[in-house]
Amino acid sequence: MKRIIIASTSTLYDGNYLEYLLPTLKTHFNGIRKILFIPYARPGGVSHDDYTKKVNEAFSKIDITVNGIHEFENPIEALQQAEGIFTGGGNTFLLVTQLYKTGIIETLEKVVKTGTPYLGTSAGSNICGLTMGTTNDMPIVYPPSFNTLAFVPFNINPHYLDPIEGSTHMGETRETRINEFHHFNTQPVLGLREGSWLEVHDKKITLKGALPARLFKQNQEAVELETGADLSDLK
Repeated sequence: MKRIIIASTSTLYDGNYLEYLLPTLKTHFNGIRKILFIPYARPGGVSHDDYTKKVNEAFSKIDITVNGIHEFENPIEALQQAEGIFTGGGNTFLLVTQLYKTGIIETLEKVVKTGTPYLGTSAGSNICGLTMGTTNDMPIVYPPSFNTLAFVPFNINPHYLDPIEGSTHMGETRETRINEFHHFNTQPVLGLREGSWLEVHDKKITLKGALPARLFKQNQEAVELETGADLSDLK
């Protein structure tokens, strides 16, 4: 039975790291005292140790301790033994490259699909879809494949942004980019605004959080989905 939180972001404006999600995470990781953190998405500016420390400080507020997967000699075994798993944000190209390079992507998919509670934010949410093809990140490295974990049968676009009224920016909007994706790909794309997340309980997928999400389907007009929407049948 899958138990997954797919969050658009780890941090809201004027808030602390994971602060807005902590009440949800306390329930999501109920009975768990230790989780395994995957810090592979960060390309620089913070070490894996420092990133893990930041995560540990946040989870300590709900009495959970955190160990980074990089601390283990055998990362596959660490995943198999994990009580819960969290993959943080950064660069999705780097994250996916590292998941393949370390050989853990198949194990990660297996343990989560068989019941280990999972949290993803930003890049860690991108990998929950069918592919990483709707990431906002720059291709700083080249992963072996764009295929990801398929925890949900569609793609995710975290940090989804609406056009700003009155802006003089002449570049493409996020909606334009997703429509370009649909010129070559058929799967739906869910634009998750910051502060919203998906809650996955086995086959049931529910939109949570303060804001609606924007759903894109190939050759169709985008639609708004309100909090509480059931996406279980979305394919």
